[in-house]
Amino acid sequence: MRINQIPNKELVGVPAAAMRPQMRRTHTLILEPGRSEKNYWRDLFHYHELFLILAWRDVIVRYKQTSAGTAWALIQPLMNIVIMTVIFGKVAGLPSDGGAPYAIMVCAATLPWQFFANALSLASQSVVNNANLISKIYFPRMIVPASSIVVSLVDFMVACSILCGLMVWYHYWPSWRLFSLPALVVLAIAAALGPGLILTALTVRYRDFRLIIPFIVQFGMFVCPVAYSSRVIEDKLVKDLGADLGEKLFLLYSLNPMVGVIDGFRWAILGVARDFNWQGFVLSLGLTLLLLILGVIYFRKTERSFADTI
Repeated sequence: MRINQIPNKELVGVPAAAMRPQMRRTHTLILEPGRSEKNYWRDLFHYHELFLILAWRDVIVRYKQTSAGTAWALIQPLMNIVIMTVIFGKVAGLPSDGGAPYAIMVCAATLPWQFFANALSLASQSVVNNANLISKIYFPRMIVPASSIVVSLVDFMVACSILCGLMVWYHYWPSWRLFSLPALVVLAIAAALGPGLILTALTVRYRDFRLIIPFIVQFGMFVCPVAYSSRVIEDKLVKDLGADLGEKLFLLYSLNPMVGVIDGFRWAILGVARDFNWQGFVLSLGLTLLLLILGVIYFRKTERSFADTI
């Protein structure tokens, strides 16, 4: 069965004049028994321009008609850095990684965590917030939560100016490891997209999840090594429980996908003096990929009923 479909520009919230000519061409949707997966990924590629349009729309909506503009992307991470530096660095006296100033160590973890938290929150609400679009036109629904993550990525890039400013202030310069940051950003996107797809599908069916997600984000900030170094956790476990059991429990702690992302960012930015825990990083990477696969599978299984449920 073949269906000719032209994307409805008005539903996207972008004027027709702003659309590129390519979006006005007719696309043939093919519905064949046993070929749904292959055709779905083909359609996902075909609608890449819709992905860009939705992402651009979300960015414009986020910053349009705000008195502070892009400053909102700086205020929250900056306040978190100041508070955690004072409480954990000055009052508690926790050590920093690699001899770097404590503020830079906290900043190197706050940036990926803030990206993850914002991406998870926006992705989980994306399908519900686009209910009119979901119920009126066909397109691969995965585009909606994926495009919402772009907003968090823009916030992340703006907030990176805080890290640059701290490095200039403290006269602290990174090493060649900084060139690994793009790969770590991709890892952070994967860490957010997998759980984001699961929470998106659950939020469509159970609206209570929109109340649970802020709690998950708030609790996760203290579980992840944002305000402190993961080395503090490892040293404490080894000291209290012995080297064998302590290292095993730390590997269990490293299963948290954001532990690997945060430690990777600190390794790239700070150039930690002690050996990087590659075993824990690989475990974290493995769970990130597993959650991404499970997220795609669960989202694909439930998205067919989105239009009816929403």
